[in-house]
Parts: sequence; C-alpha cells; structure tokens
Amino acid sequence: MPSIAINFGRILVLIGVIGYVVGMVNEKASVTAMIPAFFGIIIMILGYVGRAKENLRKHVMHAAVLIALLGFLASAGRLVSKFSEITFSPAYVSQIAMALTCLIFVILSVKSFIDARKNA
Repeated sequence: MPSIAINFGRILVLIGVIGYVVGMVNEKASVTAMIPAFFGIIIMILGYVGRAKENLRKHVMHAAVLIALLGFLASAGRLVSKFSEITFSPAYVSQIAMALTCLIFVILSVKSFIDARKNA
C-alpha cells in the first residue's frame, strides 16, 4: 500500500506541475494550479513513512486516504458547483484529473483495507 500511495502522490505532483507550466505558457500561471501537487506531496510523504516505519504503516495509510478523500471532495465539489460553466480549459482538466486520481486512490485503498481485514 505505501508504494501505491507514493505513485499516486507522484501522479498528483505531475498534474500540478503540468497545470502550472501550461498556465505559464498561456500567461495565466497561478499558484492554485499547484494544489494537486500539494496533496500529492503529502500523500507521497505518508507513503514513504509507511514504507519506512512498519509500526506506523496502518496509521499513515489511513491518513493518506483521508488526504486523498479531501482532495477528491474539494476538486469534485468545485467541479459540481461550476458544472454549467465547465470548459476543457487547463484548469478544469487539472481539476478533473485530480478528482479522478484521488477517487481511484481512495477506492484502491478501501479495497486494500478490506482485504487486510479479511486476511487478519
């Protein structure tokens, strides 16, 4: 599970960096484009801690899922609130990518937690 957290964190960082670079190219760069990267960095750090500290793994993985759930709710909530205005601008594409990435991570994590409980 920590490796999955690290990889999903990397994906979120990539989404944030790409969003910011596209904004710079279009002369509309904003720090808000880096929001996926901020979530990704936290999830990656938790993944590395979970990998390094076996006794903390369960706790940090639950924290990583909580961060991803908050990331999903924030980005999906923003998309839903602006549903009638959605275009395929880089900002909306980044929000969609963040929402989907966080949702997939949450789903995989819940499945992993269920499997771990069954095997215990």
